[in-house]
Amino acid sequence: MMLWVILLCTLVSSLLGGLYVLGVFRRRRPDEPPLEKGTIPWLGYLLEFRKDSSEFLKRMQRKHGDVFTVLIGGYYFTFVMDPFCFGTIVKESRSKLDFRTNAARLVVQVFGYKPTEATQNVVHASSTKHLMGDGLTVLTQATMESFRKLLLFNLSSGEKRVWQEEKLFHYCYNIVFRAGYLALYGTEPPQRAGNKDKAEEQDRLHSNQLFQEFRKYDRFFPHLAYALMPPRDKREAERLKRHFWNMLSVKKVWQKDNISGWISDQDQLLAENGVPEHMRDRFMFMLLWASQGNTGPTAFWLLLYLLKHPEALKAVRDEVDKVSRESGQEVKAGSPPVTVTRDMLNQTPLLDSALEETLRLVAAPMLVRAVLEDTCLTTSSGTEFTLRKGDRVALFPHISVQMNPEIHEEPHKFKYDRFVNPDGTRKDFYRNGKKLKFVNMPWGAGVSTCPGRFFATAEMKLFVFLMLSHFELELVNEEEEIPAIDISRWGFGTMQPVHDVRFRYRPRF
Repeated sequence: MMLWVILLCTLVSSLLGGLYVLGVFRRRRPDEPPLEKGTIPWLGYLLEFRKDSSEFLKRMQRKHGDVFTVLIGGYYFTFVMDPFCFGTIVKESRSKLDFRTNAARLVVQVFGYKPTEATQNVVHASSTKHLMGDGLTVLTQATMESFRKLLLFNLSSGEKRVWQEEKLFHYCYNIVFRAGYLALYGTEPPQRAGNKDKAEEQDRLHSNQLFQEFRKYDRFFPHLAYALMPPRDKREAERLKRHFWNMLSVKKVWQKDNISGWISDQDQLLAENGVPEHMRDRFMFMLLWASQGNTGPTAFWLLLYLLKHPEALKAVRDEVDKVSRESGQEVKAGSPPVTVTRDMLNQTPLLDSALEETLRLVAAPMLVRAVLEDTCLTTSSGTEFTLRKGDRVALFPHISVQMNPEIHEEPHKFKYDRFVNPDGTRKDFYRNGKKLKFVNMPWGAGVSTCPGRFFATAEMKLFVFLMLSHFELELVNEEEEIPAIDISRWGFGTMQPVHDVRFRYRPRF
């Protein structure tokens, strides 16, 4: 009899524990935000959120206001849509709100890399040294050399001004990805290839092959992040992961010439901190996606918006031509390709504004913090809420800031000069008469701000600068509408189009 009682108690305890994990017993406390658990235990609103995060959050905001908690895949997320609260959240101490918890889970799930305590310090120190200041100048020069190999190498061959037709998204993503990859991970040694020309041809071939595989993996990214994949796709994703661990292995990278200091320093520091070689191979793959996963798509949107707005295209092209002339370089028949420097990129306020406007429209990252202890949050209206320990707090700036008509007039329109005053200075933005600090957040904010944002910006500007300087560009179908975005990528950086558009280009002179 006693045995049956013990078994029954064990069964009941297990059942109650399971129901607790599924969220059945969760109740809203008086000082907490409105709570939505959905109808499916544990899953909650996962399927609806994954289907269209933006529409789901808009609906919840209309129902509950600027702060609400929802159950998504076993976690309770408190979404904060009040932009005046953003500063408090991103500046809160890591002992209360920690961004590393969610980030660590994601990189294990997507890249197979298990972060150590040393990883964050290594990335921060190396990024500060090589992706900003003098280090950024060196890396910009290397990226310029990559674009010369990929984009400009035929310009001086005497080739006639013949129109070439391509798919715009594929073209931009391909060229920008390969340029960044070669600048960061190094180039083929001429002595191994036979001579410099053969080495450059090997770089073009190898980088293109790598891009084709990268695109396959990139398409799986949202599904990997949610850990919801059919077996066939999961097997293919695993194959691709192992392919990149091999192709980007530290042994192979160290056989290259011109490896960037950003890559070499991080590998050396991780090795010194005892990270095993196989895990450093995975780290290399993570760095590739982090540095190149969003720059090509953003360059596509920027060029597309410029091509759809002739006045913007002319204004930005006139600006880059002016900067080239003032540097002693002019694009004309028989002249060598322009060599763009970091100083030149710092003299383009209209290009800066056009890029920022593009990011406002298409960059949609979700900023997540783990709540490590109960934390008080005060909204701009004075309402106080408690964020519960064990939950997640999330910001989705695309809705609450970037597409907010109270902040950006006609938010769905592309206005290339939205962020710049007539004198070239940056505009300020207000809501209800109060100046906002956060009006566009493509790079995140606070301690989790993307450390590579300056290099990514330089890379995209460099590409567009060269395209506008050296080529005439036009859409094959000028009446074609700007394509819709792939809503499955909400929350993962730059959006991608559901279909590509065709364009043509030819040398200007």
